[in-house]
Amino acid sequence: MQFDEQGWLDQARIIPSPNCDARAPNTVVDMVVIHNIHLPPGQPFGGDDIECLFTNTLNTAKHPAYAELSRLRVSAHFLIRRSGELLQFVPCMQRAWHAGVSSWQGRERCNDFSIGIELEGSDFVPFEAAQYQILNKLLKALAIQYPLKYLLGHSQIAPGRKTDPGPFFDWGHIALPQDLSKKSVFLQRPAL
Repeated sequence: MQFDEQGWLDQARIIPSPNCDARAPNTVVDMVVIHNIHLPPGQPFGGDDIECLFTNTLNTAKHPAYAELSRLRVSAHFLIRRSGELLQFVPCMQRAWHAGVSSWQGRERCNDFSIGIELEGSDFVPFEAAQYQILNKLLKALAIQYPLKYLLGHSQIAPGRKTDPGPFFDWGHIALPQDLSKKSVFLQRPAL
């Protein structure tokens, strides 16, 4: 996996989202935030509703739960489907609108300095082995490209407001390669 100058990944299916903007000059991207998303809630996984949400084309009349999404303008840099398919909505050099009101160690607005990765899933079911496999490859590629220090769940940067990636996300499945230790990568994640 390799990134171009703008931060598009060569092995991702690209679906550009308008829900992003420029990072401030000289911003150091040092955080990855893991999320989960499932649309519509309570229904089988799959379909294109997540893509539609991130591109502002979601038919909010399609499901009662979508009414509250009608005014949202959100995206993530990446989405990993249950099958392991990797989609990219925002180039890493830009700020995706994924974290909302957030803070970590006194720094507000985590969107400013983070990469957002959504996993198709929920707080109620385990994630698939294929998702962890692609997530680990993506994390390795990101750590080569950016001076990452933090790998966090959305719930850690927005406590009380967010619960994802949820209790079924297995942090023990995150396998960071040894070459990352050469970069002094410090990963802050929940205790196993």
